[in-house]
Amino acid sequence: VPLSEVADKVFASKALGDGIGIVPTDGHVVAPVAGVMVTVADTGHAFGIKTDDGVEVLVHVGIDTVRLDGKGFDVDVSKDQRVEAGDLLARVDLDAVKAAGYDTTTVVTVINTMAMSSVAPRTPSEVVAGDPIIDVAR
Repeated sequence: VPLSEVADKVFASKALGDGIGIVPTDGHVVAPVAGVMVTVADTGHAFGIKTDDGVEVLVHVGIDTVRLDGKGFDVDVSKDQRVEAGDLLARVDLDAVKAAGYDTTTVVTVINTMAMSSVAPRTPSEVVAGDPIIDVAR
């Protein structure tokens, strides 16, 4: 979904960079890019990845899911670990997240959008792991 339609004012305003929202159909959260894990939230709801060419990508699982304090989240990576695109970051019990009253929309943004010459989110109706979702030019 377009970032402007995500049910979080901070993300929708692009304060955390331009990007896209993805409504997940399974609980596997995978790395959208290759790089080094610079942030791995203990709660499993957020991940920061820095690519070799300096693009900083945030993967934020669900809206306000930090309040779950990690319940329903199993993290598969650690800070400073190198990941490749498609590597598993976490497994999330989407039913438990929904049952707790939270939106499962996963937001992917380029945190350092302002440092890029272009950040252009794609808005296809459906994506699968490995599909390009944001075009970035340095």
